[in-house]
Amino acid sequence: MLHTPLLADLATDLPQAVRLQRLVAHLRERFHCGAVALLQLEEDHLRPVAVEGLVREALGRRFAVSQHPRLAAILARTDVTWFHHDSTLPDPYDGLLDTLVGEPLPVHDCMGIRLSVDGQPWGVLTLDALQTGTFGDDARAALADCRVLAEAAVRISRLEREVQALRTAPPLRGVDDERTPRAGDADMEIVGQSEPLMRLLHELDVVAGSDLPVLLLGETGVGKELFARRLHRQSPRAARPLVHVNCAALPESLAESELFGHVRGAFSGAVADRPGRFEAAEGGTLFLDEVGELPLAVQAKLLRTLQNGEIQRLGADRPRRVNVRVIAATNRNLREQVTGGAFRADLYHRLSVYPVPIPPLRDRGNDVLLIAGRFLELNRARLGLRSLRLSGPAQEALRRYPWPGNIRELEHVVSRAALKALSRGVSRADIVTLEPALLDLDADAVHTPAAPPDAPAQSAGPRAALPAAPTGPLREAVDACQRTSITTALAQHGGNWAQAARALEVDASNLHKLARRLGIK
Repeated sequence: MLHTPLLADLATDLPQAVRLQRLVAHLRERFHCGAVALLQLEEDHLRPVAVEGLVREALGRRFAVSQHPRLAAILARTDVTWFHHDSTLPDPYDGLLDTLVGEPLPVHDCMGIRLSVDGQPWGVLTLDALQTGTFGDDARAALADCRVLAEAAVRISRLEREVQALRTAPPLRGVDDERTPRAGDADMEIVGQSEPLMRLLHELDVVAGSDLPVLLLGETGVGKELFARRLHRQSPRAARPLVHVNCAALPESLAESELFGHVRGAFSGAVADRPGRFEAAEGGTLFLDEVGELPLAVQAKLLRTLQNGEIQRLGADRPRRVNVRVIAATNRNLREQVTGGAFRADLYHRLSVYPVPIPPLRDRGNDVLLIAGRFLELNRARLGLRSLRLSGPAQEALRRYPWPGNIRELEHVVSRAALKALSRGVSRADIVTLEPALLDLDADAVHTPAAPPDAPAQSAGPRAALPAAPTGPLREAVDACQRTSITTALAQHGGNWAQAARALEVDASNLHKLARRLGIK
């Protein structure tokens, strides 16, 4: 009975997430257990890819193998690992079961099995039941039989990702996929499953194969560096350096030398030739973070580099050729800076060949819970807690808060709340539950989405409030509403009229005409 639906799923063209979610749902039904989780091994931690019976934020957690002895024991064996009901080993899912939210797992049955693909450990499949005796000899034998089907499901999903990568890859590019993390990638992971994020990641993967300059637009704290790293990692330049330059931290007097280098004697203190960041990124990618902070004099030299592929060290007589792709990022409206004379128009057009608006956290629905789960697990390990979780009201508070500081603010909120809970005398051996009061969020700052949490977002920024009920002619009310919609869309997309037109679902030329009639242009 179990194998029939699983075999049918293997033969059906399903999205990866759907196939794996159906797998754990089938297993939970078959074994009559409380929770099933499929976790993928990445470096030294296990990442949940599909869960059934656990709270939603569990998908955002990353379980360090060294900190979870039950998971380590499952990984260490090739056959089914079963834990006796009086085992003293801590359970990684304490407080995370849907049916026992915030409560420790009582005496229960737990078993798991390691999954392998191409002879290498891929991850683990875990099952938890609240009733002892659920996983007897027959159940353990059945799980051993299921391993082949589970491994087939993850292998098919991996092959589908490889095929998709080959379809979108440039000629001669090797397949660079997310299933084989490099050292340090775990700390720079983009967490989330919302429709706006999935659309953004697909767009980035498509443009990654080109050498076009990309301008990442987004509010402070949305993680622009993470998306720049993904662009580089998915590009043909992935084997070469990615050099990060924080333009806001460059002293004006040293900005030119930092970017383009200098020769000996170019200025007081230049005792030797020194290459700049462009030369350090040779063959790779230069990420100019907060590019709107560059001095005008340096902007002129940057423009020449983008036009000619050449740099000239400060004090040198001859230019040098460089082969570097530039990714820039800003939280400012560069169009307004161009109008005000603080940013060169020609450089703006060079950098914004492909502008990419990054949605703020408030427009990413339930991603806020997954990201919070990641920070909860990090703080649990950092503080030596048995378990750290959110109460139901706390989850709702996170969903409704507008997050002006985005992901960076969320990280600080979770870390501060965990420390507050610990300072109030909770035991590290208890399940620590964070309530709304500990989060210390502004109760009056409430964001009410215009669509269900994971529905596709219609914009990359905050939604405008509806104008007050009109008291004058209908035409004036319509004009006011259109004016508000257009100016809001422009603000959300960094002044880019084409992006604003797409967000408003109107023809770009018609948008320009309407804007002129309304006095916006």
